[in-house]
Amino acid sequence: MRERMLAGDLFRGDDPELLEDAARADDLVRAYNDTSARQAALRRRLLADLFGEVGEDVVVLPPLRVDFGRNTRVGPRTFANTGLVVLDVAPVAIGADVLMGPNVQLITSTHPVDPAGRRAKWVRGAPVVVGENVWLGGGVIVLPGVSIGADTVVGAGAVVTRDLPAGVVAVGNPARVIRRVDS
Repeated sequence: MRERMLAGDLFRGDDPELLEDAARADDLVRAYNDTSARQAALRRRLLADLFGEVGEDVVVLPPLRVDFGRNTRVGPRTFANTGLVVLDVAPVAIGADVLMGPNVQLITSTHPVDPAGRRAKWVRGAPVVVGENVWLGGGVIVLPGVSIGADTVVGAGAVVTRDLPAGVVAVGNPARVIRRVDS
Protein backbone atom coordinates (compact mmCIF):
# COMPACT_ATOMS: atom_id res chain seq x y z
CA MET A 1 0.00 0.00 0.00
CA ARG A 2 2.96 2.34 0.69
CA GLU A 3 3.95 2.24 -2.98
CA ARG A 4 0.43 3.17 -4.13
CA MET A 5 0.32 6.00 -1.63
CA LEU A 6 3.66 7.47 -2.71
CA ALA A 7 2.77 7.07 -6.40
CA GLY A 8 -0.27 9.31 -5.94
CA ASP A 9 -2.75 6.48 -6.51
CA LEU A 10 -5.91 6.08 -4.47
CA PHE A 11 -5.27 4.12 -1.28
CA ARG A 12 -7.21 3.21 1.84
CA GLY A 13 -6.41 5.37 4.84
CA ASP A 14 -7.17 2.48 7.18
CA ASP A 15 -4.62 0.07 5.65
CA PRO A 16 -2.89 -1.83 8.53
CA GLU A 17 0.63 -1.26 7.13
CA LEU A 18 0.00 2.50 6.91
CA LEU A 19 -1.61 2.61 10.34
CA GLU A 20 1.54 1.01 11.76
CA ASP A 21 3.73 3.58 9.95
CA ALA A 22 1.55 6.37 11.33
CA ALA A 23 1.77 4.94 14.87
CA ARG A 24 5.59 4.89 14.59
CA ALA A 25 5.56 8.56 13.53
CA ASP A 26 3.13 9.41 16.33
CA ASP A 27 5.47 7.86 18.93
CA LEU A 28 8.41 9.89 17.62
CA VAL A 29 6.36 13.11 17.44
CA ARG A 30 5.12 12.66 21.00
CA ALA A 31 8.70 12.17 22.22
CA TYR A 32 9.85 15.20 20.21
CA ASN A 33 7.05 17.42 21.51
CA ASP A 34 7.98 16.47 25.09
CA THR A 35 11.52 17.86 24.72
CA SER A 36 12.76 21.22 25.95
CA ALA A 37 15.06 23.76 24.31
CA ARG A 38 17.88 22.37 26.49
CA GLN A 39 17.62 19.01 24.70
CA ALA A 40 18.86 20.08 21.25
CA ALA A 41 20.85 16.87 20.68
CA LEU A 42 17.84 14.69 21.51
CA ARG A 43 15.62 16.80 19.23
CA ARG A 44 18.13 16.35 16.40
CA ARG A 45 18.16 12.54 16.87
CA LEU A 46 14.36 12.36 16.97
CA LEU A 47 14.02 14.46 13.81
CA ALA A 48 16.60 12.24 12.09
CA ASP A 49 14.55 9.16 13.04
CA LEU A 50 11.26 10.79 12.03
CA PHE A 51 12.04 12.49 8.70
CA GLY A 52 13.43 10.85 5.58
CA GLU A 53 16.23 13.41 5.54
CA VAL A 54 17.23 16.31 7.79
CA GLY A 55 19.98 18.78 6.89
CA GLU A 56 22.40 20.40 9.32
CA ASP A 57 21.22 23.12 11.72
CA VAL A 58 17.49 22.44 11.24
CA VAL A 59 15.29 23.85 14.00
CA VAL A 60 11.66 22.80 14.41
CA LEU A 61 9.98 24.22 17.49
CA PRO A 62 7.42 21.93 19.14
CA PRO A 63 4.65 21.13 18.82
CA LEU A 64 5.02 19.29 15.53
CA ARG A 65 2.50 17.02 13.74
CA VAL A 66 3.10 14.64 10.83
CA ASP A 67 1.33 11.75 9.14
CA PHE A 68 4.39 9.57 8.50
CA GLY A 69 7.50 11.76 8.65
CA ARG A 70 9.64 9.46 6.55
CA ASN A 71 8.20 10.99 3.36
CA THR A 72 9.55 14.44 4.30
CA ARG A 73 12.96 15.88 3.50
CA VAL A 74 14.17 19.05 5.20
CA GLY A 75 17.11 21.05 3.88
CA PRO A 76 19.87 22.55 6.01
CA ARG A 77 19.39 25.67 8.09
CA THR A 78 15.60 25.48 7.88
CA PHE A 79 13.62 26.98 10.75
CA ALA A 80 10.01 26.07 11.55
CA ASN A 81 8.23 27.93 14.32
CA THR A 82 5.69 26.24 16.61
CA GLY A 83 2.77 24.26 15.28
CA LEU A 84 4.18 22.91 12.01
CA VAL A 85 1.85 20.32 10.42
CA VAL A 86 3.21 18.08 7.64
CA LEU A 87 0.65 15.67 6.20
CA ASP A 88 3.05 13.62 4.11
CA VAL A 89 1.15 10.83 2.38
CA ALA A 90 3.14 12.01 -0.67
CA PRO A 91 6.70 13.36 -0.67
CA VAL A 92 7.37 16.73 0.94
CA ALA A 93 10.62 18.47 0.01
CA ILE A 94 11.64 21.53 2.01
CA GLY A 95 14.71 23.32 0.67
CA ALA A 96 17.66 24.86 2.46
CA ASP A 97 17.31 28.09 4.46
CA VAL A 98 13.50 27.97 4.58
CA LEU A 99 11.71 30.01 7.26
CA MET A 100 8.25 28.96 8.43
CA GLY A 101 6.13 30.99 10.80
CA PRO A 102 3.87 29.47 13.45
CA ASN A 103 1.09 27.08 12.42
CA VAL A 104 2.23 26.43 8.86
CA GLN A 105 0.55 23.44 7.19
CA LEU A 106 2.07 21.44 4.33
CA ILE A 107 -0.69 19.13 3.11
CA THR A 108 -0.22 16.41 0.50
CA SER A 109 -3.42 14.42 1.09
CA THR A 110 -6.82 14.85 -0.48
CA HIS A 111 -10.05 12.86 -0.53
CA PRO A 112 -12.65 12.14 -3.21
CA VAL A 113 -15.42 14.68 -3.65
CA ASP A 114 -17.78 11.74 -4.15
CA PRO A 115 -19.43 10.89 -0.79
CA ALA A 116 -19.13 7.12 -1.35
CA GLY A 117 -15.37 7.42 -1.93
CA ARG A 118 -14.92 9.39 1.29
CA ARG A 119 -17.09 6.92 3.21
CA ALA A 120 -14.86 4.11 1.91
CA LYS A 121 -11.82 6.01 3.33
CA TRP A 122 -10.09 6.55 -0.03
CA VAL A 123 -7.17 8.99 0.01
CA ARG A 124 -4.82 10.30 -2.66
CA GLY A 125 -1.69 12.40 -2.32
CA ALA A 126 0.33 14.82 -4.41
CA PRO A 127 3.84 16.10 -3.52
CA VAL A 128 4.62 19.49 -2.00
CA VAL A 129 7.89 21.24 -2.80
CA VAL A 130 9.14 24.31 -0.94
CA GLY A 131 12.19 25.80 -2.68
CA GLU A 132 15.34 27.18 -1.09
CA ASN A 133 15.23 30.40 0.92
CA VAL A 134 11.41 30.52 0.97
CA TRP A 135 9.63 32.35 3.78
CA LEU A 136 6.17 31.03 4.70
CA GLY A 137 4.44 33.45 7.06
CA GLY A 138 2.39 32.36 10.03
CA GLY A 139 -0.64 30.22 9.26
CA VAL A 140 0.24 29.56 5.61
CA ILE A 141 -1.43 26.48 4.15
CA VAL A 142 0.18 24.74 1.16
CA LEU A 143 -2.17 22.33 -0.61
CA PRO A 144 -1.42 19.04 -2.42
CA GLY A 145 0.64 19.17 -5.60
CA VAL A 146 2.01 22.68 -5.05
CA SER A 147 5.59 23.81 -5.67
CA ILE A 148 6.92 27.11 -4.35
CA GLY A 149 9.94 28.54 -6.15
CA ALA A 150 13.18 29.63 -4.48
CA ASP A 151 13.35 33.02 -2.71
CA THR A 152 9.56 33.39 -2.64
CA VAL A 153 7.72 34.97 0.30
CA VAL A 154 4.19 33.84 1.16
CA GLY A 155 2.28 36.22 3.43
CA ALA A 156 0.69 35.17 6.70
CA GLY A 157 -2.58 33.30 6.39
CA ALA A 158 -2.24 32.63 2.65
CA VAL A 159 -3.64 29.43 1.15
CA VAL A 160 -1.39 28.25 -1.67
CA THR A 161 -3.57 26.34 -4.12
CA ARG A 162 -1.25 26.37 -7.16
CA ASP A 163 2.46 26.66 -7.97
CA LEU A 164 4.27 29.91 -7.20
CA PRO A 165 7.31 30.97 -9.23
CA ALA A 166 10.68 31.85 -7.78
CA GLY A 167 11.33 35.30 -6.36
CA VAL A 168 7.82 36.61 -5.77
CA VAL A 169 5.64 37.80 -2.91
CA ALA A 170 2.24 36.07 -2.73
CA VAL A 171 -0.66 36.74 -0.37
CA GLY A 172 -4.32 35.88 0.12
CA ASN A 173 -6.77 33.03 -0.25
CA PRO A 174 -6.12 31.71 -2.77
CA ALA A 175 -2.55 33.03 -2.77
CA ARG A 176 -1.81 35.36 -5.64
CA VAL A 177 1.44 37.02 -6.69
CA ILE A 178 1.46 40.72 -5.87
CA ARG A 179 5.02 41.62 -6.83
CA ARG A 180 8.59 40.42 -7.40
CA VAL A 181 11.00 40.18 -4.47
CA ASP A 182 13.42 43.09 -4.44
CA SER A 183 17.09 42.14 -4.38
